[in-house]
Amino acid sequence: MSSYVIRKTPGDTEWFRHDRFGMFIHFGLYALPARHEWIKNIECTPEEKYQRYFAHFEPDLLDAREWAKQAKAAGMKYAVLTTKHHEGFCLFDTAYTDYKVTNTPFGRDIVREYVDAFRAEGLKIGFYYSLIDWHHPDFPIDVLHPRRRDPDAELQDQGRDMTKYAAYMRDQVRELLTGYGKIDILWFDFSYPADPEKSDAPKWMQFGGGKGKEQWESEKLIALARSLQPGIIIDNRADLEQDLWTPEQVQPTSWITHEKTGELVTWEACQTFSGSWGYYRDEMSWKSPEMLINMLINTVSLGGNLLMNVGPTGRGNFDDRAESALAVYGEWMKYHAASIYGCTMAEPCFQAPPGTRLTQKEDGTHLYIHLQVYPFAHLTVSGLSGKLTYTRFLHDHSEILYDEKKETGEVVFRLPVVKPRVITPVIDVLLA
Repeated sequence: MSSYVIRKTPGDTEWFRHDRFGMFIHFGLYALPARHEWIKNIECTPEEKYQRYFAHFEPDLLDAREWAKQAKAAGMKYAVLTTKHHEGFCLFDTAYTDYKVTNTPFGRDIVREYVDAFRAEGLKIGFYYSLIDWHHPDFPIDVLHPRRRDPDAELQDQGRDMTKYAAYMRDQVRELLTGYGKIDILWFDFSYPADPEKSDAPKWMQFGGGKGKEQWESEKLIALARSLQPGIIIDNRADLEQDLWTPEQVQPTSWITHEKTGELVTWEACQTFSGSWGYYRDEMSWKSPEMLINMLINTVSLGGNLLMNVGPTGRGNFDDRAESALAVYGEWMKYHAASIYGCTMAEPCFQAPPGTRLTQKEDGTHLYIHLQVYPFAHLTVSGLSGKLTYTRFLHDHSEILYDEKKETGEVVFRLPVVKPRVITPVIDVLLA
């Protein structure tokens, strides 16, 4: 059994740490300009200009069942969909704003279709909900707001009431957590608390230009969520510690620990196939197949989960680059899922040789050696002598011979000179 002790959480994270791999879906009006999900902020787009995307939102190729099938085929076990991103547009039929998908030419509740489709494929359901809202009339014009550079921004900001906006969020979270059955994850995004005395924002910008748990009224928001969905997993991005730490667009080099106690925590790296979360037609920094696979391996080898993002096009489908990336995962996971599901960081007695990463079954029965840099003919692993009963490649279960050096505790694996035709071959070590 794994000896790692993980900080207890209010929500049920046991299944989460077993499943390890999920799909993030960023979809909204920003899919139409197709040049970054923060386009409204980046270009300081006024409402009347941004409205054209609302007027022309008609993702006619959207088939949530196809999304779900591709997620499952890629080896993903859960998903998180943006029910509302920073632009304020809602993908569900909310009663609290007209700025919603059912008022567009598309006219359908995308959240409903997503839930039904992913649940039918046996995947766990997650909702992303943006704390930021650049459309809502009570959301203050702050350091991130598209109206921050307007000559009359101070005038526009007068009368905005953050307490009304916080109540609006609670109303919408209540809708999401009562209208769609059991929800497994609630992914808030994000806080940026600021000290008014240190902020370089103009003094008229409310709360020093920042937002944190006081402005969001996070305690009320989270208490509501937990009362409606006991056991739900909630991230820490409402500026209030909960279940899940979420490093973004980075590859941690060690297990994430609690900043005060040093305890190991439940964590999830969120990443993109390219450099953007929303669909970005001209973005070219798409990750290689090797990088995609090794990011998943690296994350699990440090006790974490990977949430990999797809941004559907304005027509609602995954473009060919995203489908190719998902296929890379599907092909590798078809043969190597055992080294990911139910796995965690290997026990400290096992030392990974250069160019490799180790994962180990939580029950201690298997050690998996991921050959990210394929060695020539032999691989020496310390700490293994006397602790293994059989070794094989995971992709085809072909035996791998080895020699034990009991005096040093090392095991030397005899490998084929030519690398097997898979990205990152895995040695499956059956432990005694």
